[in-house]
Amino acid sequence: MRLGYLYSRYPVISQTFCDAEMLALERRGVELVIGSVYPPLTSLRHEYIGRLRAPIHYAPPQEILRILERDAKTGRKWPRELVEQHDGKYGPGAKAELRARNAFYFAEFFNRSGVDHVHVHFANRAAHTALFLKEISGIPFSVTAHGQDFMKDLGSDDLLREICAAAEFVAAETDYSRDLLRQRCPDSAGKIHRVYNGIDLERFPAPCDEAARPHHDEQAVVAPNHVPRIVSVGRLVAFKGFGDLIDACAELARRRIDFVCDIIGDGPLRETLQAKIERLDLSSRVNLLGSLSQDAVLEKLHAADIFALASTTDAQGATDVFPTVILEAMASARPVVSTRLAGIPELVIDGATGLLAPPGDSKALAHALEQLLADPELRLRFGHAGRARVEQHFRIEQTVAPLVEMLDRSCGRRPVGDVTLSLSATESSRRALHSEAATATAYVIDHWPDPELPLLERELEEMKRRDVLILPFVCELNSSARLNGAVERIAPSLEFLPDAMVLEAEWRTNTALAQQLEEDRAQQSSRAPGAIFLRQARFALVLRKLIQAKHVSHIHATSSRALVCAMMLKKLLGVTVSATIEARSELPGEWIQNALSECVGGRLSHRKLVEQLGGAFFLDKTTFRSAERKTLERIIQKTHIDVTTGSRFWQQWAELLLRWSGSDRKLKIENTK
Repeated sequence: MRLGYLYSRYPVISQTFCDAEMLALERRGVELVIGSVYPPLTSLRHEYIGRLRAPIHYAPPQEILRILERDAKTGRKWPRELVEQHDGKYGPGAKAELRARNAFYFAEFFNRSGVDHVHVHFANRAAHTALFLKEISGIPFSVTAHGQDFMKDLGSDDLLREICAAAEFVAAETDYSRDLLRQRCPDSAGKIHRVYNGIDLERFPAPCDEAARPHHDEQAVVAPNHVPRIVSVGRLVAFKGFGDLIDACAELARRRIDFVCDIIGDGPLRETLQAKIERLDLSSRVNLLGSLSQDAVLEKLHAADIFALASTTDAQGATDVFPTVILEAMASARPVVSTRLAGIPELVIDGATGLLAPPGDSKALAHALEQLLADPELRLRFGHAGRARVEQHFRIEQTVAPLVEMLDRSCGRRPVGDVTLSLSATESSRRALHSEAATATAYVIDHWPDPELPLLERELEEMKRRDVLILPFVCELNSSARLNGAVERIAPSLEFLPDAMVLEAEWRTNTALAQQLEEDRAQQSSRAPGAIFLRQARFALVLRKLIQAKHVSHIHATSSRALVCAMMLKKLLGVTVSATIEARSELPGEWIQNALSECVGGRLSHRKLVEQLGGAFFLDKTTFRSAERKTLERIIQKTHIDVTTGSRFWQQWAELLLRWSGSDRKLKIENTK
């Protein structure tokens, strides 16, 4: 089974349950294809996301999506009737046309990737997009609903009922949310099931009993806090109840109880909460630490005496339903103080693994905290009981099992060929793309459209016409360039790298690889300029995963800048590289010559360099402006490549690409069978 995941925005640092679920599915051998409509809002990522084998694919810039939309409307592939229905039923706030536009891109992407089923987290705009995706492509979908998504964000129970009716099944993360969903969607009640979120306990080693810890084992010992430490984690939004927690801390301070409280997270209420801390004279006791990586959060949990989360309901009715961070605190054997709200009592057993207070009652919260602050043995007992409860009921291997079972049933009900491909990708081309015989060449394009590459669009069309499998990756859209007819025709076949936030996140979370690339540059006698290197290195780290996920054995750099990136990928992936070098390059000539000596061939604008390198290097027709006829004849005689206008040039270039990628060998083998 090839399973697609569609997110509105991914990754989101507070949604660790999504990461844990996908990692567990990959460990079970499920092949994932991950799509995200929007990039993350921060470059901070949890370290373990790097363990995902599947790369994350983002929707291209809106300019490209609008081209796809216009083409779809012209070709009568646009879900016009459904868009008009949703506009009429749910109003402009539902953004039906935007959902359809995003769905159209991902329908083609998932179809091209051979996806059998798409799963969506959150019953809001991502699920609405999946509804259009099913209408366009026929690919079935399912949804994990959480709480705030369908209670508040979606904004329409009628739309919720339509999404649930169209879904193969709906997973609700608690009994509480399952029952609420069934009440709102009675006709779909039979397909709504509770599936708890789980956590990977390998990331939470079982703690030793403090009384039995060997004093010589420094790693096993967490030094006791001289001043008891409370830790809370969450987005700084109203329904997380941090205002109530700060009020409870003020009450503890009035009772002259010693403690420190660290609040981890960021959000729109940060300034308001900081002002409240200062107003209540709690600056020496309560600390707003901002967002931290998951490893740093776990360190704080392990060093804490108590975990507290004062979940409540905000003015719009939004609330926590099943906070994953409570699971993480219990897995860390920390006693929990929280509130008797939504699905929290399904997790925290009052009086056994922690203490629960009424939501919004800061004095009751302070009383619960005081009980635990005063009794170290009670903290220890609750902590161990919480760890045992997670081990028994909330291991990710256990909680993901019912999801896998429902996915298997869903895929098993689909007859072969059930998906109707209303897009340009045919079933045969999907199979060819993922067959062992289909070996692709990746074209690395620094920015596009590029006036220095006037025939790039024609080149891609010529290679397609000759059945050369090209995967063109655009590192950056040149939004200032005018999109003419040729450019717009080729746009749907291009894959665009995500925005700068994603590039920076990949750079920060792959420090060892980043350092390796920088050290390699330092050893070179001639170096690419620092600014160009750093930009291309960020492209390379993102392209690394995208290229690994496809059958790519050869990379063609379409410019000297792209060659900087391609040479890094050569070291990281062990692929062969060719290059097109423009007439006017910002790179030092010595660096270009050294890099080309490691390439299998390419097209150059300088005749002397062509003569010097020889082999499969020849004068590039696509950037050629003028030359004497005798010069052209001499080049043709020396290189055996026709650089004049006409199809022979493109045919010979196609043959070279097939040879470099190994596709010609595979084709010969296939023809002899």
